[in-house]
Amino acid sequence: MSCCSPDNSCSTSTAARDEKTAGVTTVYKVQGMTCGHCETAVTKEVSAIAGVTGVTVDVATGLVTVTTTDEPDDALIGAAVDEAGYELTCRAENLSAR
Repeated sequence: MSCCSPDNSCSTSTAARDEKTAGVTTVYKVQGMTCGHCETAVTKEVSAIAGVTGVTVDVATGLVTVTTTDEPDDALIGAAVDEAGYELTCRAENLSAR
């Protein structure tokens, strides 16, 4: 299989790849996570939201990093975290205001 498209442009171009993977990254504070099961549950629920392209959970700090194609819907992400059994308390940039 060729890496070139019908218009003779190369599909392995890093610019094209970066453009497709670029998105909005938002960090949330989540309470109640204590173990690998917590990480898996939150990752599964948040990843199921349309437009979410990546989820990273840090149980030790309680931070969940979500990458989306557009500005994230905090209510949807909060509902997904709730469905997993945890509580989204705020966006991480809001932590200093507390």
